[in-house]
Amino acid sequence: MRIAIFGTGGAAGYFGARLAQAGEDVAFIARGDHLRAIQQHGLAVASVNGDFTIQPANATGQPSDIGPVDAVILGVKTWQVMEAAKAMTPLITRDTCVLPLQNGVEVSEQLAEVVGGDHVLGGLASIISFIEAPGRLNHQGGPSSIAFAELDNRPSDRVARLTAAMENAGIPVSVPANIQAALWTKFLFVTAWGGMGAVTRAPIGVLRRLPETRQLLERLMHETHTLALARGVALPDDAITSAMAMIYSLPEEGTTSLQRDIIDSRPSELEAWNGAAVRLGHASSVPVPTHEMVYNVLLPQERRAQGKESFD
Repeated sequence: MRIAIFGTGGAAGYFGARLAQAGEDVAFIARGDHLRAIQQHGLAVASVNGDFTIQPANATGQPSDIGPVDAVILGVKTWQVMEAAKAMTPLITRDTCVLPLQNGVEVSEQLAEVVGGDHVLGGLASIISFIEAPGRLNHQGGPSSIAFAELDNRPSDRVARLTAAMENAGIPVSVPANIQAALWTKFLFVTAWGGMGAVTRAPIGVLRRLPETRQLLERLMHETHTLALARGVALPDDAITSAMAMIYSLPEEGTTSLQRDIIDSRPSELEAWNGAAVRLGHASSVPVPTHEMVYNVLLPQERRAQGKESFD
């Protein structure tokens, strides 16, 4: 398949590198020092599953340099989705699918507004991976898996082809029977871990070990579960139990991108994570007080990172 990785960050960059390693025709879209390093030295991946480098790597900052593709895997931050959707027009033909990997439950609808609903899949990734240095990704582990499906859950040839490509690359992949339930299950997990990690600035090993922070993790999950049901999403009864089991399976030092961005004073995905839980809770008349606490505490730091507040 001809595949474009739009936003060569920790998750999409890792999956794209694995696909390229397996022989798929992969083009990487990046910017700045990261792009220049990939163009000069290839895309290096330090991975718990073995280090490797894609060299030479087909990398550019301009989608028009690539032309039409079979699939676009979207790896930008949630607050960059609309800009990316407008920029990816040269990549899209009638049969192109767009697979977003952002954590959240609103991205597919946002993409559909720009590129058209017929092109958009629902997708999610479970992986701990980030840009360690320009041109270099650090894949620390986690399930390192990907899941996607048509938004209406129907079988399709394009999903089957992309699934086969992922499997050939050794990427654990699944096609959920209900993609909305899968997205909300991930949302339940990541907003709890990410929110608490960002507030406490502690790795997951500490959060799950201390009874006080473990209780807050569970409260956040219960609020999201209630909210999902209120919005007609049929989450499994064991969603919270499964999420906590995942919490205990993570590396002791594990952190989320939200936490790392907040700590480093970079714009984060707070609005699409705990902020979305708060907005959707209000819209559905579902109380989400723990999400509100997390969001409100982090909001000043987020606004400072966006240049909207100034303080030491």
